[in-house]
Amino acid sequence: MKFSPFVGPAYETKFCALEETAVDGAVISGYASLFGAPDQGGDVVQAGAYKDCLAQLKARGGKVKMLWQHDATQPIGVWDEIVEDAKGLRVTGRLLTEVQAGREAQVLLEAGAIDGLSIGYRTKRSEKASKGRLLHEIELWEVSLVTFPMLQEARVQPSSDEEALAQNLADTFRAARDMLA
Repeated sequence: MKFSPFVGPAYETKFCALEETAVDGAVISGYASLFGAPDQGGDVVQAGAYKDCLAQLKARGGKVKMLWQHDATQPIGVWDEIVEDAKGLRVTGRLLTEVQAGREAQVLLEAGAIDGLSIGYRTKRSEKASKGRLLHEIELWEVSLVTFPMLQEARVQPSSDEEALAQNLADTFRAARDMLA
């Protein structure tokens, strides 16, 4: 049994796939959360949901943790920037490759074996929706690299324009093949 400081009914996680995440050596970036996009549980994060939490963290010099698969005993890096923009919660950070789990995460990301991002949080204000909740205020605790994200669109972005072009071409060919099938 592993110890976790996040045990209890107030701690929640949301997984996002790393489709929108970049890997450049040990630097990663992407969207850990997207506004208006329902996750697999039907929850939808609203624009501005992280605003107060991020302001409070900044005021006290706090940091959101970067974990491996939501395991509080496996920190794998540091989030250098977490911002809420018009699209969602954008994160940029560094894997600590001096840590074994950080090296393993980098190899798995570069190989495409994992590409998901997930948030660990506490809901501060929400309302019921037809298939889940509308999340209006969230206290963000951590952003993890994960295998299976709850929000499919939460992904690490390609690390360069060439990789983005290659991904777009691959997507185009897949779409064309599917149309012909």
